[in-house]
Order: sequence, then structure tokens, then C-alpha cells
Amino acid sequence: MPVPTLDTQSTRQADGRGTTRRHFIVLAGAGAGLALGLPATGAVGGGDAPLPPDSPQGAGLNRPFVRIAPDGLVTVIVKHLEMGQGIASGLATVVAEELDADWAQLRTEAAPFDPALYRHTVFGFQTTGGSTSMANSWQQLREAGAVARAMLVSAAALRWSVPAEELTTHRGQVLHGPSGRRIGYGALSEAAAALPVPTEVPLKSPASFGLIGREQRRLGVHDIVQGRSRYGMDIQRPGMLVAVLQRPTRFGSTIRSVDASAALAMPGVRAVHQLSSGVAVLADNSWLAIEARRLLKIEWDDSKAEQRSTADLRANFRALAGAGDPGVEGLKRGHVDEALAGAAKVLEADFELPYLAHQPMEPIASVGELRDGRCDIWAASQNPSADHAAAVKLLGLPAGKVVLHGLPAGGSFGRRATFNADWISELAQILSAQRERGDSRPVKLMWTREDDIGGGYYRPMSLHRLKVGMDATGRIIAAKQTIVAQSFSRGRPRPGVVPRHDPFITEGHLAERYDVPHAHTCWINPDVGVPVHTYRALGHNHTTFSKEVMMDELAALAGQDALAFRLAHLREHPRQAHALRIAADKAGWGRPLPAGSALGMAVQEAYHTVVAQVAQVRINRGLIVVERVVCVVDCGLVVNPGTVRAQMEGGIAFGLSAALHNEITLEGGRVQQSNFHDAPILRLHEMPVVDVHLVPSDAPPTGVGEPGSVPILGAVANAVARLTGKPVRALPLRLDGSSS
Repeated sequence: MPVPTLDTQSTRQADGRGTTRRHFIVLAGAGAGLALGLPATGAVGGGDAPLPPDSPQGAGLNRPFVRIAPDGLVTVIVKHLEMGQGIASGLATVVAEELDADWAQLRTEAAPFDPALYRHTVFGFQTTGGSTSMANSWQQLREAGAVARAMLVSAAALRWSVPAEELTTHRGQVLHGPSGRRIGYGALSEAAAALPVPTEVPLKSPASFGLIGREQRRLGVHDIVQGRSRYGMDIQRPGMLVAVLQRPTRFGSTIRSVDASAALAMPGVRAVHQLSSGVAVLADNSWLAIEARRLLKIEWDDSKAEQRSTADLRANFRALAGAGDPGVEGLKRGHVDEALAGAAKVLEADFELPYLAHQPMEPIASVGELRDGRCDIWAASQNPSADHAAAVKLLGLPAGKVVLHGLPAGGSFGRRATFNADWISELAQILSAQRERGDSRPVKLMWTREDDIGGGYYRPMSLHRLKVGMDATGRIIAAKQTIVAQSFSRGRPRPGVVPRHDPFITEGHLAERYDVPHAHTCWINPDVGVPVHTYRALGHNHTTFSKEVMMDELAALAGQDALAFRLAHLREHPRQAHALRIAADKAGWGRPLPAGSALGMAVQEAYHTVVAQVAQVRINRGLIVVERVVCVVDCGLVVNPGTVRAQMEGGIAFGLSAALHNEITLEGGRVQQSNFHDAPILRLHEMPVVDVHLVPSDAPPTGVGEPGSVPILGAVANAVARLTGKPVRALPLRLDGSSS
């Protein structure tokens, strides 16, 4: 592409938004070639004050965003966890586009822990979540690529003694049209590194994009398919021991006594340690550790443990919703009680959703090595800021002496992002206990599938109580909603402490996504000892179900078509309306269907991305069969269409697991599920045909990792309700109307 001179004052994106002027630096000591990064700043609180040179995080001299080696290889440093969503390739595409790099010479590398440089630009610390990775890095990496390209062009202009205006770039080369000369980026990299770094450079317009918007082969896919990618379970260190934990079967139980003599008598078992969360067994390999764990004799103190069953909790939630407790107020608009009193028609309904385990395909595993006052940890950390802080505190080491080595994850869905760093904290406690014994051997901490499903963290169980009023024309005039659900950000309620609203619980509710003049929502935080945490799509995961099923029931009460009814209440939400129209048309809404089939629809805007889905469903021999799903997504400018389609397809499979099968239930406080045989996910033969349609847009890209997983819950429920003639108000779907 043509290259303007470096003194341009153009600092605006193609979409017209102002850009941030970043002062990139060439990194001394970063190795041969050109490496660009940002000055280290005091990042955790979101500030930009420069760090002192002796700061534990003052490693900024070796913390680039992009490296161009003399052999032409371009490495993009990815600050967000790659957990199967394709973010590493997506961010590499952004850099490669502005750099005009050759895709065949692109590589990615996980960023080390360094929040001074790799912090999330919105959250203020180093983390991955909220479907924000692309939106958070979009501008930052575009500028990094553009600055690097400008410096390479400047180096070529000096080498050939020609004006920069006569040079163009294409697929990793600088070209001089008048003379026909060309030179690769690698050959220019060292010369470019010696030049001043421009502070302002122009960015491409979408019309000139050559990589963005086109399907690219995912980087590293061959390594994954051929088993060369290393995950937590794959890490091996010389002399390494393997640890497993025996955790209590009731949440909140504590250890009264431990008899580990039988376990320690087994050959190859090296140690047993009591931790805050259970008892750890260390052995020469995983089989020995698991077998020795069975021999532990632990007496638990259940006096402060959660001992209620699912039925007890469900009854408690219903009582809380009807006890007159106003809860914590969320949205308040107009005069909802007066409007409901004057409504021509009123519909009231309760919606119930169970606890859900995250169930990533790769069980949790991490490796730690504590030696000579330094600790190295290998882990697929979704929240490295929290994990690092926990390890530093528990090990009693300076921050700069705890080094996190990032690994890819085989899925997470929020499980690896716990605020209390539970799995890294356990590893740190084991390493600390081993240090006291004078044993510096590395340790791999493994969670089995049963460990995670039975003793991990869950999506909160919830109850939604909705009361909606309509006027005589079928127009919604008022909506009142109470949500009872545990908070993963506020914790358990404490006596004497005034609770604060948790927006992650109520986000995406009915009155927030549809036109409702009078509305009131509140949240009640029940006191339950079951540990909960972030789950794919957070609050949208349950609010979408209640609002979309409620909209279908309201449409029926008003005697209106479900599509027309929604569109009439989406005048202030044109993106949702547009996506819904496309989905309905592509699915054949209003046209004849095969006998025994029905359609159901749902739409949601989550993380600035709109997803509309229409599911075609039939019932075969008492089983719900989802035949086809039409999915329309508006996620701004599409970086890689293949990645977006894959995320929508995967999200639909994830959502169908929750709609048709999945739940975590308690009996006497003990989780009843243990593995995929009794906590099943969607099987291959159950996967429907999925048609994904992308809404063209020039707006900046938004997230696709989570939004595709939530509309399917309501879409399938609404189709089942049409087939059975009975309302569906609980998940997972049961044709007999029962719930566990």
C-alpha cells in the first residue's frame, strides 16, 4: 500500500474516532531486529505514572508488542489468554494488517505477566474476560503495526536515498516502484530499530484492508492438531512431583483431623500437606497421588458448612422473592407500581435456572518450581494479576521473584479467572510447605474432572420473578423484576453491611433491552455457602432466558406474533431489531415448516455485540431435537469471519448443553454430579445445523466469545413451548415440566 510521510498529523481511525497517541519505544536488549513496546507504567490501578527503574515490574525493556526478526519472522505478543477462542490469531491479524506483513511469517507468543505494560485498557489490570480482548487491543495493536511499518519504510528510504512517498509495502516487503527494487522487513529491521519512533502515524481505512475481514488460517493450528501445543497438564520439569487434593464434600467444611499414615506408606508417595482448602498428596506420578488420596482418613467439621439441598435452596429463593425485601435497587424508571395497577393485562412468572459447572475440556493443572528465592509458575491464567498477587502473598517473595509463564488453555468459560486465585493459591501453599521441608522439587498440581465438578466454582443458581403490564393495544407499559442470585463479585451478605448493586447479575434484563417506559429491577443476594464465580456471558446467561421467554408469553397474551411483538418494543434498539429481522427471514419465520417442527426466537445485546437466533425444534420419542439454528451476529467490523462463525457455533453448542442437559444439584449440601456421565454436555449427534450470518459494519470490532451462547436458551424454550402448548420457565428443559 502507499506509505505517507512520517510527519502526518492524521490521528483518526477510518471510522472517524480519535486515536490515542501512544509513544512506542524501541526496546533495548530485546534481541536482533526491531521490537516495539510501550514505556512501563504503574498499571494496576489504571494510572500511567512511569515505574522506577528498579521496580519489580520494570522489565519493560524486554516487553514488546511486536518483534520483527532479521529473518523476517514477525512475532505478535498476545496479552490475552488463548483458550480456544482464536484471540491470538485475531490480534495477530490486526498487527499484520497495519504492518502489511506476510501472514506466512506471522507467529504469536503469550505475554508474560507484566501489568505495567500488558494491562487491560479498561479493567486496569492484566486479565482476559468480558468478550473484550479484541475491543481492548484493537487500537493499541493497530498503532503498533502502523508505527513499525512506518519505521521500516523510513529505513528503506534512507538505504536507497529516495523519498518515503515513493515507497509502498506489500506482504512483508518495502517496494520502490520507479526502480523496481524491493527488500524484506527482516533485512530492514535492525536499521529501523536505530531510527526515532514516530508518535503519530496514519492508520488504514477499512477500504484498504487486505487481511481484516477475510478468513485466515488460525496460527498454530497444526501444533494443536498434532499434539505439539503445551498445556498445563503437559508441562514436565526435572524431578517433578504430582499433587492432588482431597477437598471437603460440603462447601465450608473444615478439617478436624487427618490420618495420612496409609497414604504415606505407599511407595512413591513423598508428602502429605494440610492446606486451607483440603489435604494435598504429593507423589512421583498422578496415578500414585490419586490412589494415595483414597487412603486418607479425614474427619471433617461440617458445623459451618452449607448443608441444604437444591430443593431447599429453591424454596428459600422463592421465599426471598416474595418476602417484601426490596433488595438492592438496579434500574428504576418512571412509576412502575402505578402503571401496573392501571394495566389492561398483567402477566406474572417465575423463572429458575440451576447452578452450572464450567466444564472446560482441559482440567485445571499448574506447575510450580520454588528454588533459590525465586518461584516459576506455568499456568493457563485467565486473571494473571490475581494469580500473581496470591502467589506473592502466600510465598512471601518480592513481586519480581514470582514469574508466571503463560500457557494456552483448553477452554475456561470463566473457571480460570477466579478472583481468589483458588488453584494458584493451592499450588503456592504446597510449594511453601515443601520449602519448609527443605524440598525444592517442582510440583504439578492436578484437578481431576471430578475435583472440578464437585468442588469448583459455579454459575449462580437464580430465580427471576417478573411482573409485566400491557395496555389495551398490547404495548408493554411496565415491568417489575426481582432476581435472587448469589454474587460472584460482592460475596456473601454480611450483617450490618449495606449491600451494593451487582451489575453482573442484572445486566441484559427485559427492561434494559426492550422499550419499557416504567421499570424497576432489584437484586437479592441470598446467603448460600456454594462458591460461585464468573461464567460465560455472566448475567446475560440467565437474564436472556427469562426476558426472551417472557416476551413470547406476553406476545401470546396480547394475541400478537412473537416477531412483530418484539419489533414493536425494539424501536430504541435498532441493532437488535435489524439482526432479529434477518434471523427471522433466514429461518423462514411465518412460512410453512415440516410437520412436527416449530420455531423459537431470541435476541440479546451483550458486550456491545448483538446476536439473534432462531431455533427449529421437534420432539422425537420424548426427546427435544434441535434441528437447525439461524444465528445473526452484529459485532462491528469482522476481523476474521471464520473465527466469528466458529465462536457462534461453539456458543450455541455450549448453550444447548445448558438448555437440554446440564445442572449441578445438591443433596444435603453435597454436589450430586461428578463427570460427563451425570453432567453431560451436548453430544456430536445432537448438534444442529447452524447458519451464521454476519451483519456488515464499519464500527470497531466487539466481542464474540460469549454473546453467541445465550440467546439459544430462550429460542429453544420458546420453540418447545409452541410444540407442547405449555410455558417453559426452568432449565434444563423437561418435557414433563419437572425440575431436579
